[in-house]
Amino acid sequence: MADEVWTVGRLLGWTTDWLATRGSESPRLDAEVLLAHVRGCPRIALYTAFEEPVDDAQRARFRDLVKRRGGGEPVAYLVGSREFFSLPFRVSPAVLVPRPETEGLVVRALDLCRPIDRPRIADVGTGSGAIAVALAKHLPRAIITATDLSADALEVARSNVDRHGVAERVTLVHGDLLAGADGPFDLIVSNPPYVREDEFAALPADVRLHEPRTALVAGPTGVEVIARLAVAAAANLVPGGWLLVEVGPADEARAALAAVPGLEPGPTIPDLAGRPRIVQARRA
Repeated sequence: MADEVWTVGRLLGWTTDWLATRGSESPRLDAEVLLAHVRGCPRIALYTAFEEPVDDAQRARFRDLVKRRGGGEPVAYLVGSREFFSLPFRVSPAVLVPRPETEGLVVRALDLCRPIDRPRIADVGTGSGAIAVALAKHLPRAIITATDLSADALEVARSNVDRHGVAERVTLVHGDLLAGADGPFDLIVSNPPYVREDEFAALPADVRLHEPRTALVAGPTGVEVIARLAVAAAANLVPGGWLLVEVGPADEARAALAAVPGLEPGPTIPDLAGRPRIVQARRA
């Protein structure tokens, strides 16, 4: 077996088995994404290349990436990109890796904004800019302000805004929540920090050890940022405007929104797994 040629298929099989022993929840997908990155091809192209040999240089690069993945580094950071809402986004350890669950936030935002001729939207805590860019691509007349407290995150967001050609309609603002944002807005969306401090140690290693802690942990209750955002939203929404927030502790988040005068909480929207995922409120 040792003398056999290392083909695409053989590499994928061996790597899948090894990553499974290292705790990967999607070892085959991880192996395919990393090998496609090294070979400079779409992942689907691997399926027609199973019998092709992989040269020494590519195997060396692949081996290094696989070793790092086995140590817990997120695949998105290793390849520098992640797909979100069928769009490619640059990512780095300065931002959270965009997740499929957050696409529900974009879907709801699109439903609310399509009847508005020129919606004004704020994306609070934009990170990679995935939400803001996805909305800009699907709402060609929308004017969007994307804020973040991290200058490094905004650098990543800027590269994605430029990449997708929406810089004329997406303004990036360095600041806390809506500080410096030019409202009022028809819609405010956010995927804020919502992990409790006592939950952090139990997060998966690839999240806990590699993604930015400040973008994950809100404080002792998990709703500290959401509560402040609700107050800011009430002051920056047009009458009838909506606030949409991705959450972890849904009951506590709903209570935080309900406690703000002028906001009327709406139904909580579940994700595809049935978990409460998006809390919403409308300005009276």
